[in-house]
Amino acid sequence: MEIIHKYFKNLSEKQVTQFEKLASQYAAWNEKINLISRKDIENIYERHVLHSLAIAKFIQFKDGTKIIDIGTGGGFPAIPLAILFPKVEILAVDSMEKKIRVVDAIKTAIELNNLQTKVIRAEKIQEKFDFVVSRAVAPLTDLIHWSRFLFHPIQFNHIDNGIIALKGGDLSAEIKETNRKIQVESISQYFDEDFFETKSIVYVKKK
Repeated sequence: MEIIHKYFKNLSEKQVTQFEKLASQYAAWNEKINLISRKDIENIYERHVLHSLAIAKFIQFKDGTKIIDIGTGGGFPAIPLAILFPKVEILAVDSMEKKIRVVDAIKTAIELNNLQTKVIRAEKIQEKFDFVVSRAVAPLTDLIHWSRFLFHPIQFNHIDNGIIALKGGDLSAEIKETNRKIQVESISQYFDEDFFETKSIVYVKKK
Protein backbone atom coordinates (compact mmCIF):
# COMPACT_ATOMS: atom_id res chain seq x y z
CA MET A 1 0.00 0.00 0.00
CA GLU A 2 2.97 2.33 0.62
CA ILE A 3 3.70 2.35 -3.09
CA ILE A 4 0.26 3.84 -3.80
CA HIS A 5 0.89 6.62 -1.26
CA LYS A 6 4.24 7.26 -2.92
CA TYR A 7 2.63 8.38 -6.17
CA PHE A 8 -0.89 9.40 -5.07
CA LYS A 9 -0.64 11.57 -1.98
CA ASN A 10 -4.07 13.22 -1.82
CA LEU A 11 -6.30 10.22 -1.22
CA SER A 12 -9.37 10.52 0.98
CA GLU A 13 -9.83 8.27 3.99
CA LYS A 14 -12.38 6.26 2.04
CA GLN A 15 -10.00 5.79 -0.88
CA VAL A 16 -7.19 4.70 1.43
CA THR A 17 -9.49 2.15 3.07
CA GLN A 18 -10.66 0.86 -0.31
CA PHE A 19 -7.11 0.44 -1.60
CA GLU A 20 -6.02 -1.21 1.65
CA LYS A 21 -8.77 -3.82 1.39
CA LEU A 22 -7.73 -4.93 -2.09
CA ALA A 23 -4.82 -7.11 -0.96
CA SER A 24 -6.90 -9.31 1.35
CA GLN A 25 -9.79 -9.44 -1.10
CA TYR A 26 -7.64 -10.62 -3.99
CA ALA A 27 -5.68 -13.04 -1.82
CA ALA A 28 -8.91 -14.67 -0.66
CA TRP A 29 -10.43 -14.86 -4.13
CA ASN A 30 -7.21 -16.10 -5.69
CA GLU A 31 -7.47 -19.20 -3.51
CA LYS A 32 -10.82 -19.96 -5.19
CA ILE A 33 -10.25 -18.71 -8.73
CA ASN A 34 -6.82 -18.37 -10.29
CA LEU A 35 -6.94 -14.69 -11.22
CA ILE A 36 -3.34 -13.68 -10.52
CA SER A 37 -0.11 -15.67 -10.36
CA ARG A 38 1.08 -16.43 -6.82
CA LYS A 39 4.21 -14.36 -7.42
CA ASP A 40 2.12 -11.40 -8.52
CA ILE A 41 -0.33 -11.66 -5.62
CA GLU A 42 2.57 -10.84 -3.31
CA ASN A 43 3.25 -7.72 -5.40
CA ILE A 44 -0.35 -6.81 -6.13
CA TYR A 45 0.01 -3.12 -5.37
CA GLU A 46 2.94 -2.64 -7.72
CA ARG A 47 2.10 -5.04 -10.55
CA HIS A 48 -1.66 -4.65 -10.67
CA VAL A 49 -2.98 -1.67 -8.71
CA LEU A 50 -0.23 0.86 -9.48
CA HIS A 51 0.10 -0.45 -13.02
CA SER A 52 -3.60 0.25 -13.53
CA LEU A 53 -3.21 3.72 -12.05
CA ALA A 54 -0.60 4.66 -14.64
CA ILE A 55 -3.62 5.69 -16.71
CA ALA A 56 -4.30 8.38 -14.09
CA LYS A 57 -0.83 9.83 -14.75
CA PHE A 58 -1.61 9.99 -18.46
CA ILE A 59 -5.03 11.62 -18.02
CA GLN A 60 -7.04 13.04 -15.15
CA PHE A 61 -10.58 12.09 -16.08
CA LYS A 62 -13.17 14.80 -15.54
CA ASP A 63 -16.22 14.09 -13.38
CA GLY A 64 -18.93 12.40 -15.41
CA THR A 65 -16.56 10.68 -17.81
CA LYS A 66 -17.83 7.29 -18.96
CA ILE A 67 -15.26 4.51 -19.30
CA ILE A 68 -15.47 0.88 -20.35
CA ASP A 69 -12.83 -1.66 -19.34
CA ILE A 70 -12.78 -4.35 -22.01
CA GLY A 71 -11.64 -7.78 -20.79
CA THR A 72 -11.40 -6.64 -17.20
CA GLY A 73 -10.42 -10.08 -15.86
CA GLY A 74 -10.07 -9.62 -12.11
CA GLY A 75 -10.97 -5.95 -12.32
CA PHE A 76 -7.84 -4.26 -13.67
CA PRO A 77 -7.67 -1.41 -14.47
CA ALA A 78 -11.36 -0.84 -13.65
CA ILE A 79 -11.29 -1.22 -9.85
CA PRO A 80 -8.23 0.98 -9.12
CA LEU A 81 -9.50 3.65 -11.51
CA ALA A 82 -12.97 3.58 -9.97
CA ILE A 83 -11.45 4.10 -6.52
CA LEU A 84 -9.28 6.98 -7.68
CA PHE A 85 -12.04 8.66 -9.71
CA PRO A 86 -15.23 8.27 -7.63
CA LYS A 87 -17.22 10.63 -9.90
CA VAL A 88 -16.36 8.74 -13.08
CA GLU A 89 -18.68 5.98 -14.36
CA ILE A 90 -16.92 2.73 -15.23
CA LEU A 91 -18.33 -0.40 -16.83
CA ALA A 92 -16.14 -3.49 -16.51
CA VAL A 93 -16.92 -6.23 -19.01
CA ASP A 94 -15.59 -9.72 -19.56
CA SER A 95 -16.87 -12.77 -21.41
CA MET A 96 -16.07 -15.03 -18.42
CA GLU A 97 -18.82 -14.97 -15.81
CA LYS A 98 -16.62 -16.28 -12.98
CA LYS A 99 -14.30 -13.28 -13.31
CA ILE A 100 -17.17 -10.81 -13.24
CA ARG A 101 -18.48 -12.52 -10.11
CA VAL A 102 -15.17 -11.75 -8.41
CA VAL A 103 -15.26 -8.12 -9.53
CA ASP A 104 -18.83 -7.83 -8.21
CA ALA A 105 -17.84 -9.33 -4.86
CA ILE A 106 -14.84 -7.03 -4.46
CA LYS A 107 -16.72 -3.88 -5.45
CA THR A 108 -19.39 -4.75 -2.87
CA ALA A 109 -16.80 -5.47 -0.19
CA ILE A 110 -15.06 -2.12 -0.66
CA GLU A 111 -18.28 -0.15 -1.32
CA LEU A 112 -17.39 0.92 -4.82
CA ASN A 113 -20.54 2.55 -6.17
CA ASN A 114 -19.37 3.97 -9.50
CA LEU A 115 -18.41 0.62 -11.03
CA GLN A 116 -20.84 -1.55 -12.95
CA THR A 117 -20.17 -4.93 -14.54
CA LYS A 118 -21.51 -7.03 -17.38
CA VAL A 119 -20.79 -10.47 -18.79
CA ILE A 120 -20.65 -9.71 -22.48
CA ARG A 121 -18.33 -9.70 -25.47
CA ALA A 122 -17.10 -6.23 -26.39
CA GLU A 123 -18.53 -6.30 -29.91
CA LYS A 124 -22.06 -6.76 -28.56
CA ILE A 125 -22.10 -3.65 -26.34
CA GLN A 126 -24.62 -1.00 -27.36
CA GLU A 127 -23.70 1.84 -24.96
CA LYS A 128 -21.44 4.82 -25.71
CA PHE A 129 -18.34 5.83 -23.76
CA ASP A 130 -15.66 8.50 -23.65
CA PHE A 131 -12.78 6.08 -23.22
CA VAL A 132 -12.06 2.39 -23.67
CA VAL A 133 -9.39 1.07 -21.31
CA SER A 134 -7.74 -2.33 -21.25
CA ARG A 135 -4.79 -4.11 -19.74
CA ALA A 136 -2.91 -6.71 -21.79
CA VAL A 137 -6.13 -8.09 -23.25
CA ALA A 138 -5.68 -8.26 -27.01
CA PRO A 139 -3.68 -6.87 -29.94
CA LEU A 140 -4.39 -3.24 -30.80
CA THR A 141 -6.06 -4.22 -34.07
CA ASP A 142 -8.65 -6.19 -32.10
CA LEU A 143 -9.18 -3.42 -29.55
CA ILE A 144 -9.68 -0.89 -32.33
CA HIS A 145 -12.13 -3.20 -34.10
CA TRP A 146 -14.14 -3.93 -30.94
CA SER A 147 -14.24 -0.27 -29.95
CA ARG A 148 -15.19 1.32 -33.25
CA PHE A 149 -18.87 1.89 -32.33
CA LEU A 150 -18.41 2.53 -28.60
CA PHE A 151 -17.41 6.19 -28.50
CA HIS A 152 -19.44 9.28 -27.74
CA PRO A 153 -19.13 11.69 -30.69
CA ILE A 154 -18.43 14.65 -28.37
CA GLN A 155 -15.44 14.82 -26.04
CA PHE A 156 -15.03 16.98 -22.93
CA ASN A 157 -11.73 15.75 -21.45
CA HIS A 158 -8.45 17.43 -22.41
CA ILE A 159 -7.67 14.66 -24.89
CA ASP A 160 -10.06 13.25 -27.46
CA ASN A 161 -12.12 10.17 -26.71
CA GLY A 162 -10.31 6.96 -27.57
CA ILE A 163 -8.56 3.82 -26.40
CA ILE A 164 -6.08 3.87 -23.51
CA ALA A 165 -4.37 0.50 -23.27
CA LEU A 166 -1.72 -0.81 -20.89
CA LYS A 167 0.81 -2.83 -22.85
CA GLY A 168 4.21 -4.47 -22.34
CA GLY A 169 7.22 -5.31 -24.47
CA ASP A 170 8.09 -4.31 -28.03
CA LEU A 171 4.96 -2.88 -29.66
CA SER A 172 6.41 -1.87 -33.04
CA ALA A 173 4.90 -4.71 -35.09
CA GLU A 174 1.56 -4.45 -33.32
CA ILE A 175 1.39 -0.70 -33.94
CA LYS A 176 2.42 -1.03 -37.59
CA GLU A 177 -0.40 -3.49 -38.18
CA THR A 178 -3.03 -0.93 -37.12
CA ASN A 179 -2.22 1.61 -39.85
CA ARG A 180 -3.26 4.26 -37.32
CA LYS A 181 -1.50 7.12 -35.59
CA ILE A 182 -0.64 5.71 -32.15
CA GLN A 183 0.72 7.58 -29.13
CA VAL A 184 2.98 5.52 -26.85
CA GLU A 185 4.12 6.71 -23.43
CA SER A 186 6.58 4.81 -21.24
CA ILE A 187 5.20 4.18 -17.76
CA SER A 188 8.74 4.43 -16.38
CA GLN A 189 8.45 8.21 -16.73
CA TYR A 190 5.78 8.09 -14.02
CA PHE A 191 6.99 5.29 -11.73
CA ASP A 192 10.55 4.43 -10.63
CA GLU A 193 10.21 0.68 -10.09
CA ASP A 194 12.05 -1.68 -12.47
CA PHE A 195 8.81 -3.50 -13.25
CA PHE A 196 7.63 -0.56 -15.36
CA GLU A 197 10.70 -0.30 -17.61
CA THR A 198 9.04 -2.40 -20.32
CA LYS A 199 5.49 -1.15 -19.73
CA SER A 200 3.71 1.42 -21.87
CA ILE A 201 0.47 3.34 -22.17
CA VAL A 202 -0.90 3.28 -25.69
CA TYR A 203 -3.45 5.89 -26.77
CA VAL A 204 -5.50 5.60 -29.95
CA LYS A 205 -7.75 8.52 -30.81
CA LYS A 206 -11.22 7.54 -31.96
CA LYS A 207 -11.95 8.00 -35.65
